[in-house]
Amino acid sequence: MKAIPLNPLDNATVDTSAVRPSGSMKPWPIAFAGMACLAIAMGIGRFAFTPLLPMMLHDGTLTLAQGSWLATANYLGYLAGALFGMALPWLAPRAYAVLHPAVLAKLGIAFTAIFTVAMALPVVSPTLWTALRFGAGVCSAITLLGIASWCMVRLAALGRPELAALIFAGPGLGILLTGVIASGMVALHWKATSGWLLFAVLALLLCIPIWPRIAGRAALPKPEGAAQAASQSTPSEPAAPIPARVLHALAYGLAGLGYIVSATFLPVIARTVLPGNSIWADLFWPIAGLGAVVGTVLSTRAKPQWDRRWLLIVAYLVQASGIALGLLLPTTFGFALGSVLLGLPFTVITFFGLQEARRLWPTSADSFVALVSVLYGLGQIAGPPLVSWLLHHTDSGKGFEHGLALAAMSLVMGAAMYAASMWLWPRHERSKVPNTPPPN
Repeated sequence: MKAIPLNPLDNATVDTSAVRPSGSMKPWPIAFAGMACLAIAMGIGRFAFTPLLPMMLHDGTLTLAQGSWLATANYLGYLAGALFGMALPWLAPRAYAVLHPAVLAKLGIAFTAIFTVAMALPVVSPTLWTALRFGAGVCSAITLLGIASWCMVRLAALGRPELAALIFAGPGLGILLTGVIASGMVALHWKATSGWLLFAVLALLLCIPIWPRIAGRAALPKPEGAAQAASQSTPSEPAAPIPARVLHALAYGLAGLGYIVSATFLPVIARTVLPGNSIWADLFWPIAGLGAVVGTVLSTRAKPQWDRRWLLIVAYLVQASGIALGLLLPTTFGFALGSVLLGLPFTVITFFGLQEARRLWPTSADSFVALVSVLYGLGQIAGPPLVSWLLHHTDSGKGFEHGLALAAMSLVMGAAMYAASMWLWPRHERSKVPNTPPPN
C-alpha cells in the first residue's frame, strides 16, 4: 500500500493499511470540538484578561501600565507559539511525528486551564503573572494552529468542509461567556482572583466532553485507487507570486494591531468615558463576543468562488468603523453599536485570512499560515505598549483616543493593501478557495 502524507503540517508518512482512525468521525462533533477548543484557548486563555483587568485595577493588584505589559506578555507568547508551530515540522520532524496537530491542541487547552488557575493562587506573586500570561499566549497559538489544521482536514475528508467556519465561533463564545460572567462578578463585588479561578473551572468543564473526540491523525486513510483518482482529477493551483504573499502577510499583520487596543482595553476605555458607574461598561466586551459569533455564522454563507480579499476588505472596514464610532460617539449607544461592529469581523478576519494564505501558497500552506500568524502576533504586541506610552506622553484621556485612531487607520491601510492586491493579481473566475490545505 502506498504511503501518503498524514496531514498538511506533517512531513512523515505511514502505510495507510496500518492506520487505525481515532477520535470523532462525525462532522458536527468535530466542528463543536474545534469551537470549544478555541473558546478555551482564545476566549479564556487570551481574552478573559480583558473583562478582569478593571477588577484587578479596582483591587489594586496592578496599575494600568502593568496591565499593559501583562497583555504584551500574552501577545509575545502568541508570537512564540506561532513561531514554534511554524518551525516544528521543519526543524524537528521526528518530534512532530508525536506532537501532531491533535496532540498540540490538547496540550494547549490543558495548559491554558493550568495557567488560568495559577493566576488565582496566593502563592503566585504578581511578578510571575508575566510568565503565566506569556504561557497562555503560547497555548493560544499552538491550539489555534493545531485544532484548525486537524478539524479542517478531517471535515474535508468526511465531506463537510463548510463546517470548518464554525470552529472560529469559539473565541466569540469564550468572550461572551467570560464577559457576562465578569459583569456578574463586578455586580457582586467579587475579587479578580475569584474570576481567574472560575474561568479555570470553566476551561476544565469545556475540556471534558471534547478531550476524547480530538485524537489521531487528521487525514483518513483511503483505498489506493481512490487516492490516485482524486489526485489525478484535482488540479493543483500554482503558488502566487512572492510579492502577493508578502502583501497578504503585511495586511494580515495590520489586523493584529487594528483590533488589539479595543480587545485589551474596551471595558477600561468605557469606564473612563461614560458618566458614573454605568453597568454598560462591563457589557460592551461580551456584546463584541456575541457579534463575533454572529459574524462567524454569517461567514459560513461565503461561497468558495468568492475572492477572500473582497471579504477581507469589507471585514477590515467594518471593524475600523466600529472603533471609530467609539471615538466619534462616546455614548452608551455609540459604544454598544461600535462593539457589535468590532465583533462581527473579529474571527472572520482570521478565518478568511488563513484561507487566503492557503490559496496563495498551497504547497506550503500551513507553514505560510504560521508565518502570517507571526506577523499578526507582531501587530498585537505593538498595541498595548503603544497605548501605555501614549497615556504617559499625551493629555489626560487622550492616550486611548490616539491609540484607537491609530488602530482604525491600520485597518483602513490593510483594506487598501488588499484592494491593491486584487488590482495587481486578479483571480480567474473558475478558481476556488481550497476548503482544506493540500499536503506539503
